[in-house]
Amino acid sequence: MLNFYFYYFRFFSTLISILCFLNILYSYYFDLYLNVDSYFYTLLISIIPLISFFFKKKDTKIDIYTKIITVILGYVTLPILIALPYFLSIYNISFLNSYFEAVSGFTSTGFSIFNNIKHLDESLILWRSSSQWIGGLYFLFSIILLIDIFDDNLKKTLTNFLAFNSAEIFKQSLKIFIIYSIFTLLIFIILNIFEFRSFISLNLSMSIISSGGFLPVNNLDILLNSQTKIIVFSILMLTSFFSLFFLYNLLYKKKRIKFIQEDIYLIIYFLILIFFFFLLTDKSVNFAIIFLSITSSISNIGVSLNNIPNYLSFIFLILIIIGGSFFSTSSGLRFLKLLSLFKFSIKEIISNAKPKNVFTNKLWFSDKSMVTTDFYKYFFSIVIFILSLISLSFLLSIFNLSMENSFKLSILTLMNTVNSSMTGLALFDFEELSVLAKQSIIVFMIIGRVELISILIILKKFLFKN
Repeated sequence: MLNFYFYYFRFFSTLISILCFLNILYSYYFDLYLNVDSYFYTLLISIIPLISFFFKKKDTKIDIYTKIITVILGYVTLPILIALPYFLSIYNISFLNSYFEAVSGFTSTGFSIFNNIKHLDESLILWRSSSQWIGGLYFLFSIILLIDIFDDNLKKTLTNFLAFNSAEIFKQSLKIFIIYSIFTLLIFIILNIFEFRSFISLNLSMSIISSGGFLPVNNLDILLNSQTKIIVFSILMLTSFFSLFFLYNLLYKKKRIKFIQEDIYLIIYFLILIFFFFLLTDKSVNFAIIFLSITSSISNIGVSLNNIPNYLSFIFLILIIIGGSFFSTSSGLRFLKLLSLFKFSIKEIISNAKPKNVFTNKLWFSDKSMVTTDFYKYFFSIVIFILSLISLSFLLSIFNLSMENSFKLSILTLMNTVNSSMTGLALFDFEELSVLAKQSIIVFMIIGRVELISILIILKKFLFKN
């Protein structure tokens, strides 16, 4: 298992070393010498795993338990490398705070121990954003690695990826990396076209594509100072809501409907939400601001402008829990899973009332019925989420947080969504949290990023041994 983990770890440590090198170049080009040494040290440490290139890896079958543990270990160990520039910087940041910031970035959550971004030099701001970008890519690669635990319908959304040999994994991983990078570049270009500064555009593009919550400024209102910018930014956030392969499948697959069925549901869901909020919200409120909060919550990014009505915060929390596409960088329980589970539950109730009728578990735009075990997986995912939510809320309440803040913060932690005014936690101070509170949030940020059903599989492996 350790051998397999090391080879998986090597690729992302290489990416971290490349980003270190780019940060060094950026620092020298713009005369930002304050923290340049920290990137040199991180670069040297992150290239150590490259030694494994000299050892030949056997192409053996890896069981699902090894894959799950490998993904979890990656979420624990890779942030150590990401934490080094914070810890070695001139800002005298403790290792716990550095690791908290690194895990928050790598899991694309966006919680920050920095209360004033203006006090940081640009290279460290760029490092924060790039940690999210790597984390988003790691999450997509993890889905490939854990494809065994998903049902066949969801597997088909992944461009019919059903093979597990190393050649096919490399092919799909390369495709993901290319598409992910192209989307990042496109977002960067679009933001520049609409007169965002290049530095701001670069940071925002890495945050948007990864569904991350780190911003290069203290307040989003500073950046979105026009109606046009609000709408453009809102639309761009949808790139982390829909499947990364949405456009690819739409353009290149012959039977397109079968491969974009989840995204069709998401489009319908999104349009219904817009109509619902249009009727619900006060007409004195600028709807563009509400539109931004809708796209931010469903994509699990979580950023918002300041003047959001308080009565909508609970609805936004619900949207954050639902989440987006199976193969996007958003978190959440996933809309298609919840829709399938709801349809299955209704069918079971009606079938008891009308036992002679025949019901199917087939969703629209799909040519395949789902088996009962798939619904059990969905149900257990929800159960695990509820148990995790109760556990973290209880822990945070012990650490002198109010019940309301504990509950909200627990949802955001498990859904890897940043705190903002739309959830009533814009001014929450993470730096002032106790050591145990920070450690608890770190653990549950990682749990939130790992597919919840995988937690159940690990528990079954170690608690119910035959």
